[in-house]
Amino acid sequence: MPKTSDHNDIELVFEPLTPNRWSDFESLFGPTWACGGCWCMWWRLMKKEFEAQKGEANRRAMQALVAAGTVPGILAYHNGNTVGWCSVSPRKDFPRLEKSRILKPVDDEPAWSIVCLFVNKTYRRKQVSTRLLNAAVQYVRDQRGCIVEGYAVEPRQDRTPDIFAYQGLASAYRKAGFVEVARRSATRPIMRHYIAI
Repeated sequence: MPKTSDHNDIELVFEPLTPNRWSDFESLFGPTWACGGCWCMWWRLMKKEFEAQKGEANRRAMQALVAAGTVPGILAYHNGNTVGWCSVSPRKDFPRLEKSRILKPVDDEPAWSIVCLFVNKTYRRKQVSTRLLNAAVQYVRDQRGCIVEGYAVEPRQDRTPDIFAYQGLASAYRKAGFVEVARRSATRPIMRHYIAI
């Protein structure tokens, strides 16, 4: 996977989240835990379980996954500081997707899923999300995956609050070479990037 990308005068380095980078992940999510104690566990747990362990228990659950050798996503760095996160794993790792009427499987093909993009406020609207998507595709390619799937947001208005766009805007996916393969809601296209092996 390429480590650097230079665009808009910002050089970024991309790395998988491994145990030695856990503190970088924590620093990015900060004291508010990115979003209401999620720690990027929302799609990995069913609703009841997620609510029961919201906050610190979710942090411990994600840390345990990483400590056990699971790579749950990609971190973006600028000048040594963690500035972005993309959660990408095989779709089977996200049981909550199976329960979604809008995001249920498109077909039986084994896909990797991008379920979260989080960018430090200072770096938003600088195409960091698009570059994280590119890095995620490269990571999946390195793992011999063939399909990367994302569950984009296509706002009805020009701007949407960041909190509602945590799965990434459709425009960012398109810039990263993803194509729409299904749309069961006006604002939620399912996007795919097909990797030639």
